[in-house]
Amino acid sequence: MFVDTIRIFAKAGRGGSGLASFRREKFVPRGGPDGGDGGDGGDVILEVEPHTNDLREYYYNRSLVAERGQPGMHARKHGKSGRTIIAKVPPGTIVHRLSASTMQEAAWLEKEGQTLEKEVVADMTETGSRFTLCRGGKGGRGNWHFRTPTDQAPREFEPGGEAESGVFELELRRIADVGLVGYPNAGKSTLLGAISEAKPKVAAYPFTTLQPVVGVVEFDDYSRCVVADIPGIIEGAHQNRGLGHEFLRHIMRCRLLLFIIDMSGLERDPIEALEQLRREIKLYDEELSQKPWLVAANKMDEESAPGNLGNFKARFPKLETIPISAMHAEGLDALKNRLKASIARE
Repeated sequence: MFVDTIRIFAKAGRGGSGLASFRREKFVPRGGPDGGDGGDGGDVILEVEPHTNDLREYYYNRSLVAERGQPGMHARKHGKSGRTIIAKVPPGTIVHRLSASTMQEAAWLEKEGQTLEKEVVADMTETGSRFTLCRGGKGGRGNWHFRTPTDQAPREFEPGGEAESGVFELELRRIADVGLVGYPNAGKSTLLGAISEAKPKVAAYPFTTLQPVVGVVEFDDYSRCVVADIPGIIEGAHQNRGLGHEFLRHIMRCRLLLFIIDMSGLERDPIEALEQLRREIKLYDEELSQKPWLVAANKMDEESAPGNLGNFKARFPKLETIPISAMHAEGLDALKNRLKASIARE
């Protein structure tokens, strides 16, 4: 199961209350106030963990609730602070705060047809970086702090501070240098497996790739780039048709888009395929369509491919097109060199 968007409830710990007490010992008739401070409540913190691939951890446990601080004690002893929760998220996680205060309220508002407002509060990309999702309440002061020259026996103390809470939506947008874009069965998974150590599922039926697969391509000078295989896009993907719309978010961060076009023409005309893919990308996000892009003309081992490639180049004379055969590992060196040069310029 692949989970790339999830809604959770988070609540930090409330601060512990201060204590109003007085020192009572033998031979100390005027011991005075000795109430200790309450402990601070625990925070809820998100931390980027590179070995975490998705958000499935929160599918079965959607509540992050930190411990509250313990109240102050006698003899000016400080209450124990609540334990902080540190939750792991993969790189590329965007955190949205929703306008609802509880999960039940969010569900009710959506059931009533109302739109929940979202506010981006964090964009977590750097490994090891942390974001405090909810901050715990401060511990209250005991009555020892309220003594004055005119009031040597104060009974005043502070209650623990309130803790932050809220409903949040975590959205994963994979980070990759190159995003492979194409129709189902265009050969994206085969290409990724040929140029990297990734082992995506490959089969001769639509939607073989059901989730983004990431591979690392190493070059001769030991530099590398990250390539993401995005599930196939179909016509109407920007309107939530097929699988592509669910995963188009994962190419938003890519520095370069590599369109994989099936030059055999057995399933669809290569020219129409590219035009439709570019149209879907633009309709989904105008900014995404402005990213640098190349075309890999795949399945050049097929008999009809050379003729289709000639027509393709005549239709797009200024477009850089790299002929390859991912299945037979032909033209991959030229493609890798081109990817390396493109990434270096970005």
